[in-house]
This record gives sequence, structure tokens and C-alpha cells, in this order.
Amino acid sequence: MPNNARSLEVLRHNRQFIPGGVVSINRATNPELVFVKGEGAYIWDADGNRYLDYHGAFAPHFLGHNDPHVTEAVRQVLDQGASLYGSGTTVLEGRLAELMCACVPWIESVQLLNTGSEATYQAVRLARAVTGRDHVIVMQGGYNGWHNDVACNLMTPLSTLGPRISPGEYPFLPISAGIPREHQSLVHPVNFNDLDSVEWVCKKYPVAGLITEPVLQNIGVVHPLPGYLGELRQLADRHGFLLIFDEVKTGFRHALGGYATIAGVTPDVAVYGKALANGYPAAAIAGKRALMDRFADPDLSRRVMLAGTYNAHPIPVAASIATIERLMENGGEVYRHVETLGARMQAGLERAIQHAGITAKVARQGSAFCVYFMDHHPVDWHDLASHHDAATDESMRRALIEDGTYFFPLQTKQCSLSAAHTEAHVDATVEAFTRWCNAARP
Repeated sequence: MPNNARSLEVLRHNRQFIPGGVVSINRATNPELVFVKGEGAYIWDADGNRYLDYHGAFAPHFLGHNDPHVTEAVRQVLDQGASLYGSGTTVLEGRLAELMCACVPWIESVQLLNTGSEATYQAVRLARAVTGRDHVIVMQGGYNGWHNDVACNLMTPLSTLGPRISPGEYPFLPISAGIPREHQSLVHPVNFNDLDSVEWVCKKYPVAGLITEPVLQNIGVVHPLPGYLGELRQLADRHGFLLIFDEVKTGFRHALGGYATIAGVTPDVAVYGKALANGYPAAAIAGKRALMDRFADPDLSRRVMLAGTYNAHPIPVAASIATIERLMENGGEVYRHVETLGARMQAGLERAIQHAGITAKVARQGSAFCVYFMDHHPVDWHDLASHHDAATDESMRRALIEDGTYFFPLQTKQCSLSAAHTEAHVDATVEAFTRWCNAARP
């Protein structure tokens, strides 16, 4: 383990004033490290140790830490005296909304927020308002934010969750205290890729909306089966619920138009965040004008309340504009670059696995990848939890951190390449992974 004495000192100090010492519970990790700098593909901890970073702050840093183009855009709005006005609109927010509509062919209108959780909250509220129904379907193993409708069934041990149910729903298993039981009764978790269970829930309850990541990236990279997303679209049309794509992780990372354009499936509403602003706090909800106009409906009985003092703050908006402009350059050069790196990473990891005789699979979508210690790619949480060797996964991550490569130290968490990574970085990572494989070989 690298020297982390200063990190531990900072955490001890912060725990005196912050519950747990961190301001987001997901930042409490083992090993305990405090980071002080990020640049390009690297991060540095408080003790001066440098790491090749594949965490990317849970994936926002698609262009790399402190991308010069984004940093310069932020510096310019500060130099121009831009401020938070809290009244009227601004040129910047109009420009960002216009850019997003240009990048995502099916959206016509955008609202800007600060976090992905705010965006998913508004998407669910919009679905309830439009349909006049209350029930919502969520995915077991997915993560859509911290609010009551979705704070459940995250990475539930099978000893708690129970055996596979299909068709049917799983019990609402909250990941937070304070969610009323009455509220829990309105939310119905099902497994990803399980169309029969979606149909079952729709026949039993008046469903307002289904929210899902189009690729489950909270538990690595779990792809939709062929036809799954298209069938969800058909079920939404048949049963009259809104199909909501949570593209907080997939949007702008896998394509300018999000994963929806890759899949060729149009949701009713999509939410975006993370890679949208390359590390600055920005999120968006977008869709067809007929739906989005409910946020400004003159009829107060129909209007969906959306407000926020810090919505479209000029700094994250400028960062978002700069990020999208960078992603649009040279016909999508960034996407070609990270796809090349992703393919190189996957091939290298697979060679090391095969040579060491380890049972593992590498799942990848563009710049996002994950190693599963099982003999096939998982299709849902039950499959993953039943077959994946979590202890080996966490052992691998800790060993790589000790070797100067930062994979987030929790099993199945997605690794993220950025535009700042190079082939040399990938090769160095494959070498570090190979060293671990050779030490861990059966």
C-alpha cells in the first residue's frame, strides 16, 4: 500500500466536522485516500502518490482532468464578470440547450439542472403528471439517484433479495432510511433484460414510467440483450407509460446523441449529466416539446414544478458548451480515439486473463470497461451476484492501486478511459494487470 499518512490525517480532521469525513457516502473507500490534484489521465493523493486514473470521479472526466479547452471556457466567463442572476434567462443556457438539441436528433427541448439525481427526480415527476398515474418501474442493480423513487435495490446481496422472480417484481429494498412505506409501495424493481416482468407489473399496476440506464453501468457494463430496449419502447406505447432513459453515465460518453442513438431506440425522456460538463456540476432533462412544455404550462394544475437557484449557473454551463464543442470537433475524433483505446485495453486484458488461466470476462462499451470474474458476461444483477467472484475483483483493484493504477476499489465498478489517455497508458495498465494475473493465477 502506498504511503497514505497525510490522507489519513486529513480524514481524521474532517471526521470531526463532517459525518464520516466525506460529503458523499460513495467517497468512503478502502484504501482511504484523499486526492488533491487531477491533470489529464492522472490524479495525485495528499501524500504525493500519482495514479493513472480510470475512475474519473465516477466517469464525468471524459476529456480528462482539467481539460485545457474546458478550463479556458470557464476562465473566460469568470473574466467577463458572469454571475448568477436568478432572474430571466442567459445567452449561455440558450446556447447549451441549442447544442444539445443539435447533438441528440430526437430531442426538441431541454431543461438544465445541477445533478443527475435532480434530473431523474424531475423525469419521474413528469411521467406521473403526464399519465396521471403513480407507479414506477426501476431496475434491480441500477442506480438512478438518491431520491425516494429510486433509492432501492442497488447491489442487494442475494441472501436478502431472494431467488430470481420472473415474471414478477422484487420487494422494494431501500438503500436509505427515511423512505415512507407508502411511497415504497409505488415503486417496482425488476431485473434488467426481463421483459416478462415489465409486462407483469404493467398488468398489475397503473404504471406512470419506467426508468433505466440503457446500459447498466453502476454494476460495470451490463449490455441490453438484442431487442430489449426496442421491446421496452413497444411496452411503453402499449401500456401508456413513459420510457425514461437515464443517460447520466452513457450520454455524451458513448455518442453525442447518447446510447439511445446507438441502440436506435427513442425514449420519451432522457436525463444527462457527468460527461456533459467534464467534471463540473451540470445535468439536463430532455425530450419532445409536448412533454417538456409541462414544465412551463400556464395551467398550474398541469404544470410540473421545476426550479433551482443554481440551475444553469454560468460556470458549469460554459464548461458544458466547451465539452460538447470539443466532442463535435473533427467529426467525432474523441470518440474514435477512445474506441481505439478501449479495444486495445480489452484485447490486452483478455490476453493476460487467458495466459494466466483465470476465469474472467471483459465487458466494454466504448471507453467504459469492467472485468467480471465469471465465465460469461452478466445479463442482470441476479446473474452477476450468483457467478461473479467479488473477493477476487476487490483484490485485483487493491493490487492495481498499490501498483499506481486507480480502479475504484469496489467490485464491479466501471472503469473509464478518457481522451487524455494514450496507448502508452493503456499498455502500462495491461502490464500492471498482467502482473496481478500472474500472481493470482490458479
